[in-house]
Amino acid sequence: MAILHRKNSMSYKTLNGARVGGIYMSLIHTCELNQINPFEYLVALQEHSQQVGKAPSSWLPWNHTEALAPADTG
Repeated sequence: MAILHRKNSMSYKTLNGARVGGIYMSLIHTCELNQINPFEYLVALQEHSQQVGKAPSSWLPWNHTEALAPADTG
């Protein structure tokens, strides 16, 4: 995974783009290590951005389903 990311990072145009790409790559790989669908996780973060902003530590890949359950009922 690290080699693939290093190869793909050669196409970033700005330092900020590289930083954002690194953040997303880290999130996706963390999801895969925890057997979580990365696409569904990132969609959940976008759909519940207000709650994520208030308590980001509750929305980490390994514990976001607990935060997601009360958010869906309310």
